[in-house]
Amino acid sequence: MIQVIQAQNVTLAYLKQKFALHKSENEQFFTEWFDYIPEISELEKQSLDRVKNNYLNVLENAPLLEEAVKMVVLSPLLDLAGFYRHPFYIATEESVEISEEIIIDDEENSEETQEIIKGKIDVLPR
Repeated sequence: MIQVIQAQNVTLAYLKQKFALHKSENEQFFTEWFDYIPEISELEKQSLDRVKNNYLNVLENAPLLEEAVKMVVLSPLLDLAGFYRHPFYIATEESVEISEEIIIDDEENSEETQEIIKGKIDVLPR
């Protein structure tokens, strides 16, 4: 049996329960975030502070909708990170599919189920 779920109907709580996800407080969990990070310039720090302040202003004064977050936060961060320059390019509204297959095989019955979550990623740097 295959069950297809649209991504917009999936909550973080559901994913935590389904895939046994949990927040890690261990600073060594994902060291790639800390290894080989180049120093950022004062201008880059100012730009990041401006993005943060813009986000907090939008958060305070307007409904925080997806399009606003993309404009206020995502676009400036992609620019600062260089994802609009060669050799990178961005793709928008890329389809994604996450699937899980469960096979139960015991003496009385054999059951196979598959759950597929389908959706789109708004912006995907490549």
